[in-house]
Amino acid sequence: MAAKILMVLSAGIVFTLGAIHLVYTFWGTNLMPRDPALQISMSQISPLITKETTMWKCSIGFNSSHSMGLVLFGLVFSYLALAHDRILFQSPFLLAVGFATLAGYVVLSKLYFFRAPLAGISISLACYAASVVVAQMVLVP
Repeated sequence: MAAKILMVLSAGIVFTLGAIHLVYTFWGTNLMPRDPALQISMSQISPLITKETTMWKCSIGFNSSHSMGLVLFGLVFSYLALAHDRILFQSPFLLAVGFATLAGYVVLSKLYFFRAPLAGISISLACYAASVVVAQMVLVP
């Protein structure tokens, strides 16, 4: 039971971060540049790969798809912990994918984001690791 709770807590933190980020992407000014001229410039300049979009549209797309990935992780791992805990906790593949994903988000947060996402995702990773350890202790005869 403790392993399930820790996994759902871990996934819930990631889900919440993703949902907040998605809201910030489309509503409000939290993800707007401090210099309005930068947004105007980004809206007029396309990336080298194509002229079919602008850097500003890419920014919205990257932010929203990043948010959707966080939400998906949160939903899938919560669901697995609650409805299929045996499959989750007995699958080295699923456990490794989850750990690698969270560890990757920790690295990205440290390198490219700021303290709040780093703290949130680090707590999520700690809960995830603790849930795996607790589950393995129960599974070992």
